[in-house]
Amino acid sequence: MTFRQQSAPYAHWEFVHPTRGDRLRVVPERGGLVTEWRCNEREILYLDQERFADPSKSVRGGIPVLFPICGNLPGDRLPLASGDVTLKQHGFARDLPWTIALLDDQSGVQLTLKATSETLAAYPFHFQVGMAIRPLSGALEIVTTIHNQSEAGGEPMPFSFGLHPYFEVSDLGRTRFEGLPPRCLNHLKMAEADTSVQLGRLPEGVDFLTRPAGPVTLVDELAGTSLQLDHQAPMDLTVVWTEPPRAMVCLEPWTGPRQALISGDRKLELAAGQSTTLRCRYVVS
Repeated sequence: MTFRQQSAPYAHWEFVHPTRGDRLRVVPERGGLVTEWRCNEREILYLDQERFADPSKSVRGGIPVLFPICGNLPGDRLPLASGDVTLKQHGFARDLPWTIALLDDQSGVQLTLKATSETLAAYPFHFQVGMAIRPLSGALEIVTTIHNQSEAGGEPMPFSFGLHPYFEVSDLGRTRFEGLPPRCLNHLKMAEADTSVQLGRLPEGVDFLTRPAGPVTLVDELAGTSLQLDHQAPMDLTVVWTEPPRAMVCLEPWTGPRQALISGDRKLELAAGQSTTLRCRYVVS
């Protein structure tokens, strides 16, 4: 096992599994971003390194973290009992520096984000988010624990949580999915749609949310490979997003749909002192 800081091809922390050689590259300063997951001698994630090198631009690649909201809110406003606050699309976790450490059992890395004066101005809760990221045999497991560390008696902390991983594919026209339900929510029109029609538009660009009953599998027909997302409630919604001509697909586990903190649809809340744990796993074959 190695866990060390590296300077090339960009500044990052590297974790290498002691027997399989599977590798993670993580940039905690850039939103706790996992930029590389090398599994069975193959890179699984997509990363636009040229865009990544420009901090003024949003990242296209790796595994961005969505917290305390997924998607956006009307006018970027979240109504709370203490007053409205401003939360921009996908929240702030992907833009802030996290801390990184080796897991106690040395099986992976621990990323941690805590509330600061900056976050409290936008989201008045003393939270802590911890992500244990483990490369397993042919898989990547991400276990996230969210704490509300605010003082007792305060307003419950509302939140959604999601991951936005980018996966390389050979050809969007030769990419398919298994396990998706027949209907979905088209985010581009915010209207219900036929899932098969959306999948036929992968090469044109799609953004839709589904509520599957079990795992969802991304199949790269040209490469002869597949990637299965095994996600457990409450983080068992699935978003599919493409941005052609990029040869990548985002297969995202979310806890709630867009605007969940307003609509109440799968809205999560934690009272002061409470915590919850969210789990998902990506399996390569």
